[in-house]
Amino acid sequence: MSDDHKKAPASGLRKGLTSYGDAGFSLFLRKAFIKAAGFSDDALDRPIIGITNTFSDFNPCHGNVPRLIEAVKRGVLLAGGLPMEFPTISIHESFSNPTSMFLRNLMAMETEEMVRAQPMDAVVMIGGCDKTVPAQLMAAASADIPAIQLITGPMLVGHHKGEVLGACTDCRRLWAQHRAGEIDEAEIEAVSERLAPTQGTCMVMGTASTMGCLVEAMGIALSGTGTIPATHADRIRSAEASGRKAVALAKAGTRPTQILNKAAFHNAMVVLQAIGGSTNAVVHLAAIAGRLGFDFDLEELDRLGREVPVLIDLKPSGAHYMEHFHWAGGMPALLRELRDHLMLDAPTVDGVSLGEVIDRAEDVPGQSIIRTRDNPLKSGGATAVLRGNLAPDGAIIKQSAASPELLRHTGRAVVFDSVEDMTNRIDDPDLDVRADDILVLRNAGPKGAPGMPEAGYLPIPRKLARQGVKDMVRISDARMSGTAFGTIVLHIAPEAAVGGPLGLVRDGDTISLDVEARRLDLDVAEDELARRRADFAPPPHMAGPQRGYRGLYLAQVNQAGEGCDFDFLRKDGEI
Repeated sequence: MSDDHKKAPASGLRKGLTSYGDAGFSLFLRKAFIKAAGFSDDALDRPIIGITNTFSDFNPCHGNVPRLIEAVKRGVLLAGGLPMEFPTISIHESFSNPTSMFLRNLMAMETEEMVRAQPMDAVVMIGGCDKTVPAQLMAAASADIPAIQLITGPMLVGHHKGEVLGACTDCRRLWAQHRAGEIDEAEIEAVSERLAPTQGTCMVMGTASTMGCLVEAMGIALSGTGTIPATHADRIRSAEASGRKAVALAKAGTRPTQILNKAAFHNAMVVLQAIGGSTNAVVHLAAIAGRLGFDFDLEELDRLGREVPVLIDLKPSGAHYMEHFHWAGGMPALLRELRDHLMLDAPTVDGVSLGEVIDRAEDVPGQSIIRTRDNPLKSGGATAVLRGNLAPDGAIIKQSAASPELLRHTGRAVVFDSVEDMTNRIDDPDLDVRADDILVLRNAGPKGAPGMPEAGYLPIPRKLARQGVKDMVRISDARMSGTAFGTIVLHIAPEAAVGGPLGLVRDGDTISLDVEARRLDLDVAEDELARRRADFAPPPHMAGPQRGYRGLYLAQVNQAGEGCDFDFLRKDGEI
């Protein structure tokens, strides 16, 4: 058949009809039921724009979602579309057992399938808390209908005794002081009421803020919208604008796979290094890349880490907060400073190239949050990729938030076999540990925990904390919150639970970390390692049949360098 006679793809209510064996009846029945909601034929004949509703009473990061939905709907209607909201899973870091990472793939699967199953010509994805935005981008990459990301936005700062506070970097700092006996029970309770004073995501450069910046860098969100505080009127206006743009994307047929190309991932890596971004973003970017059919290039990330300085003065690498970054010009202003490192012809949902977005950036005289390349916060980038006999498939360290004197360190291993083992022994006064030791946590990876918890930020043993020790080298196959700080090696792959060398470490072994050389090594003879390897056994929870989602997770989840996604959801895993 010639191109002239090919049918146009179905759209609106005619898209993805339920299978009854009679397409006409399927459309008739669909219209009959939707008219129960009071829609007119005129409304039903317009482009349909889906809007994900991720509101949950368990998720204060998404507390403003109802207002955002209202504004998105207004934008869709003003542009001549028909808005249709639908619910999906909502994941909050502090309310997800065993971990939010365990549920990210479930949210991605559900979002993808609901986008596929329901008739929509484009979708506005509303997300904020750490795993929600990655899950939605994974879904968008796989479903591949026109899509735009809308961020819920960071919360405003809190105050305590004249000090500005931010969740959750200051959560960790002040909790460490409480553990060391410097803050009493009454004061830590007062602090807990002031760390998160408004709805929204963490206002430091944690995972949520990092993803808010990266969606702009990748062109899948409107420029200038990733940093707007959750409580501001501009956040509502950004929702209306995103609704308008969704209609334009639907009419143009612009799909995520046209936006999220390799240039977008290069630009995301540049920005990740420059903002002192969360190490979690490395896992999420790898997962999204896998959905698009290519591998996330850890070597390119590391190379950029040697070339791109940290330019944003935000906690945990610096001193300030997201609202300050926003008023300093936000992402467009930062991208302007980074333009020599970026692929400027990358497309964006704005309808212009990234270079044209940069040309529109606001100039804010006198601001000091976005540093120039001549005056960086840190001369090296945020993240380094380590390899060695302890991490043959790689490991990650956020060097911008580490203690400089510990970036090259050799110490004695103090080993914890699980998160539970660490919890039970870390504060034991008889624990054989010194300040120059290296704390090792294993069986905390994707399968070993399961769910790869943010346990990589091992607490300083209480007896050392009370002696004034603030940082130690800590290594694990776990993750850590982007809000955390310290000399912490993460994502060691392969993980201990699947036979990785981290499982071979014993108390007293010598471990060497050299970030400049990008090395992490265990100083044990190969014949001794072979003997230990012969005695390896996986954690008990991995033995025997598993039911439900947990069984699916344990059978299918891959390693951190591949994004901790399910193998069958990668594009090369399609059947």
